[in-house]
Amino acid sequence: MSTDFSIRPAGAPVPSPVVQPQSQAASEAVATQLPASQTVTAADASANVQNDPQSPGFPDVTHQAYFDRAAASMVYQVVKRDTDQVVEQYPDETVLRRRAYFHALDMAKDPPPRVIPTDLSA
Repeated sequence: MSTDFSIRPAGAPVPSPVVQPQSQAASEAVATQLPASQTVTAADASANVQNDPQSPGFPDVTHQAYFDRAAASMVYQVVKRDTDQVVEQYPDETVLRRRAYFHALDMAKDPPPRVIPTDLSA
């Protein structure tokens, strides 16, 4: 008897084409001839969209993370390289101050009293 209880597919999935039904308005539409200034052309599919942080459209920023000991939590920042100005921060400064306050309260509490078990069998 096998102890392997994992469920495995019995075969490779086969992609099924999705056929979009043509709407009645599209099938009854009248063909038009527009001047070139009013036509729309499809975007070039071969041009890739890039999310490159080094490109000129993005500001010159760095990503930093540090541990705030007073708040006992990690802080993530986006900082401008040229001015060292914090652009974004998570968690924000008010949340860090609140966490530091409650962390200080927790550290100031006395430890719970130690309970010594008594032997009731005697």
